[in-house]
Amino acid sequence: MSVYVGIDMHRKRSQIAVVDHDGAVRMNRNVLNGVKPVLSVIGDLPIGAPVAFEAAYGWGWLVQLLEDYGFEPHLVHPLRCKAIASARLKNDKVDAATLAQLLRADLLPEAWIAPLQVRQQRALLRHRCQLVRLRTLLRNRIHAVLADHGCDRPGGYFTAPGRVWLDGLDLPDASRRVVDDLLALMDALKEPIDALDRQLLAQARGDPRVAALTRLPGVGTLTALMIVAEVGDVSRFPSARKLAAWAGLTPTVRASDLTVRHGHISKQGSDWLRWILCEAAQTAKRSPEFAVAYQRLAHRRGKKIATIAIARRLLTRAYHLLQAVPARPDRQEVR
Repeated sequence: MSVYVGIDMHRKRSQIAVVDHDGAVRMNRNVLNGVKPVLSVIGDLPIGAPVAFEAAYGWGWLVQLLEDYGFEPHLVHPLRCKAIASARLKNDKVDAATLAQLLRADLLPEAWIAPLQVRQQRALLRHRCQLVRLRTLLRNRIHAVLADHGCDRPGGYFTAPGRVWLDGLDLPDASRRVVDDLLALMDALKEPIDALDRQLLAQARGDPRVAALTRLPGVGTLTALMIVAEVGDVSRFPSARKLAAWAGLTPTVRASDLTVRHGHISKQGSDWLRWILCEAAQTAKRSPEFAVAYQRLAHRRGKKIATIAIARRLLTRAYHLLQAVPARPDRQEVR
């Protein structure tokens, strides 16, 4: 007998519903998160049974569990699922059963489950970005303390001469303590950031996708690595427009009868991909390839919208470059 499983997952507990091929609910239980509690409910089900769950906080362990024990995981798009399964009565039991029923009826709005290798690559790149952002925050704090005392120098504060200048400043005791502590934290961040840079650059060597993307203006090795990791299997997108829409870089459209309204970009999809493309666009908009288009758009719509447009064009070119690069067998990604 075919069975379908829906899991409404939370941080510490999950609601698991099992329905049969006729839609009858055979089981609906709430359990603690973990291998043993989840297997106590679904462990006796047939191998290959489909399991649906939303892309909620901390779903990676559940995917690994399901794959290890031979189940078929289905990751649900949360926003689209809410539009389909809205109901007056809403609780964990109803949500879990609804996921199972949508799976049974083949109406489940699914999201792509990135392979473990891709998820690990994303984790490394995002971790590096967070460390660099933290270092920038510390630098900005030092600038604020010095500005409060009217201290400034023509060169940078954090070069070797700048550090000597910082050490020699005559500051009040509290301000000196703040600056010294912030500098110590910056020095502590340098080692993990440098180690991550070496590891990521080593991974980038020999990857034809990274080499292809670095031909784009404003795209360096680390930027190319992030685009590759965030996009994942580019063949799942039938066109560059679909990829741009998934990245949240296309405008929203509200159409009724003959009235069509275009709004701001949707900002759905990967926040990290949008961010890194906008960072690359800051450089690309000054290149000969994009400068004329940027200036024309900036004059009509403003600099911010023009920069977003350049980011979208960069992603379009990246799509075609990635499509042209054959995937190597050792890096083949599973859809």
